[in-house]
Amino acid sequence: MKNKWKKLGTATLLLSVLLAGCGSAKSSEAKHQSFSVMEQSDLLTTDSSQITDLTSFNMVNNTEEGLYRVAKGNKPVAALAEKVVKPTNNGKTYTFKLRKGLKWSNGDALTAQDFVYSWRRTVNPKTKAGYAYIMQNVKNASAISAGKMKPNKLGVKALNKRTLRVTLTHATPYFKYLMAFGTFFPQNKKAVEKYGSKYGTASKYMVYSGPFKMVGWTGTNMSWKLVKNNQYWDKKNVAVSKIPVKVVKDPNTALNLYQSGKLDDALLSGEQASQEKSNKAFVKYEQGQTAYLAMSFKKGKATANVNVRKAISLVVNRKTLT
Repeated sequence: MKNKWKKLGTATLLLSVLLAGCGSAKSSEAKHQSFSVMEQSDLLTTDSSQITDLTSFNMVNNTEEGLYRVAKGNKPVAALAEKVVKPTNNGKTYTFKLRKGLKWSNGDALTAQDFVYSWRRTVNPKTKAGYAYIMQNVKNASAISAGKMKPNKLGVKALNKRTLRVTLTHATPYFKYLMAFGTFFPQNKKAVEKYGSKYGTASKYMVYSGPFKMVGWTGTNMSWKLVKNNQYWDKKNVAVSKIPVKVVKDPNTALNLYQSGKLDDALLSGEQASQEKSNKAFVKYEQGQTAYLAMSFKKGKATANVNVRKAISLVVNRKTLT
């Protein structure tokens, strides 16, 4: 399919290697209409305001969509927006026009207000969104997250059903890339309010804006399916009708499943990667990532003591970690 799952499993491991049954989702269409993939950790949520882990982002990136996608060569291209726009007001204002006739998987109209609702929900401190800080360059986002302003003061506004205006605190050249990031995806207010605290905790408590819908995820199970979303605006370019997904935490198990035909790709590491590097299906992907440890400052916790945190910092072997 176009731009999504072009190389299945590629975004799941730093310096990862992949055994792939076929080169792309599109090339599997004639044979299977299906392509089975793996994830290395449990799926925690599909609520784009709550996601902080890679598996959840992988699933949301294929069941939801934002204004832009990032295509080959790390180039932003239009997704739910009609085109990639240039900012005005010295780089501080973006005005996006949505495509005509956009729909959620349940048939509801997808409008500019769905972006406004989603972004306000994310920066609202009551939501406790782990990635709320990534919106800090949107006007008033930091003050809202700090509880000093109401969410309706966020610098995002639906001018009409198809026009979204975003105002930033200052010019942000990388903002166009953020428009393809899951935290900035739209949300269906009716669905969020209908499902309440269950929203995003299982596949039946969601509606979808992207190329696939999720089925069979109960919130705790280790396998589910992505099936083609026939309400998706670009469905003609979604070549694969079904993607079975299985959580496989051990590289040895992944390799065995691949070799027995139960997985069409397998993420390997260490010894397995060395053994399989001459395999024609072996593909290496290099990625840059930044990770961090966040210590609890909560009263009563040892790490609330600044000297304890300093002591932990002193014993971290940064060279080995890097």
